[in-house]
Amino acid sequence: MDIPRQVLPTGKLNQIPVPSTWNRGGWISTTCAGRPTADREPLISRAVERSNPLCRLFKVDLPLVQAGMIWCSGWRLASAVSNAGGLGIIGSGSMYPEVLREHVRKCKAATDKPFAVNVPMLYPDIDEHMATIIEEEVPIVFTSAGNPSTWTRMLKDHGRTVVHVVSSVKFARKAVDAGVDAVVAEGFEAGGHNGREETTTLVLVPMVREAIDVPLIAAGGIGTGRAMLAAMVLGADGVQLGSRFVCSEESSAHPAFKQRVVAAGEGETVLTLKELAPVRLIRNPFFQQVQEAYARCATTEQLKEVLGRARAKRGMFEGDLDEGELEIGQVSGQLRDILPAATIVRQVMDEYRSARKELLDAPRFHA
Repeated sequence: MDIPRQVLPTGKLNQIPVPSTWNRGGWISTTCAGRPTADREPLISRAVERSNPLCRLFKVDLPLVQAGMIWCSGWRLASAVSNAGGLGIIGSGSMYPEVLREHVRKCKAATDKPFAVNVPMLYPDIDEHMATIIEEEVPIVFTSAGNPSTWTRMLKDHGRTVVHVVSSVKFARKAVDAGVDAVVAEGFEAGGHNGREETTTLVLVPMVREAIDVPLIAAGGIGTGRAMLAAMVLGADGVQLGSRFVCSEESSAHPAFKQRVVAAGEGETVLTLKELAPVRLIRNPFFQQVQEAYARCATTEQLKEVLGRARAKRGMFEGDLDEGELEIGQVSGQLRDILPAATIVRQVMDEYRSARKELLDAPRFHA
């Protein structure tokens, strides 16, 4: 239920030291901070959002998480999202331990808000990454691509909030049994490494919601406020956005990769390489090499030879659009601009609130 804005009559008793925004009744609409709210959600409504289970768990203002992505999400992006009220995440999968430590320290210097580190457990140096997380007092850890029981107890013993990313109900239950504080249910629309199940977010989120009783974050195919609302109607407590933040000014992705993403059309991404580690890519000459290998009935070892090393770095970080892996989600077909992270957060939340009001008011929902 929407809570009405608080409005104050103008006059000496209610002077507001900002440019006035008048309505037809001779009233000025304001928040408690004195900022006009003609185009902003009132603070009282934001207080309702902070009662959200995820907001309480992470101690953030908004139930919006920026995914921890290799080669894209360093300290600049994570701190910008956290400063905007969401939860920013440093993606450690593409970092050596000493690089991760540097990013954590720079993130601390750039924000006094909570942030997290994502640790994909299929990469090396996990022991060193976890030691860095403990030593640098990172408050929240997202784990993915591995068994949640491996590190959850240790992290919990050190007072960390732990979230695990899953692609199925089975893995969601395992994560809860391991003691995680929250779960990310990621549909196969998501970019980068993915589950083998090919379950969409629309199907996965309500099934996981029925199976677990910890806070649930929806991911995969979410890049707008309307998609955020849809995920929360399905039972999610909040959402995680990846591809949308790849195309942010603070993202460490190569400018050529960002431009390729915003130029992508519907259906240009494909989930492939299931024999190794399923990954969603934009079609490009490297992807064509993979397809030709499949046509030759290539073995797993032969696919590894085609893949080679550092393909993701070449494509996403160095900007080699022909020979690199271009990891991005299906939502890339919706993306058309590269914006500051704070602007993305604001746009998504504004559209979410507008769509929420429409859901209550539009006749088509009055069944």
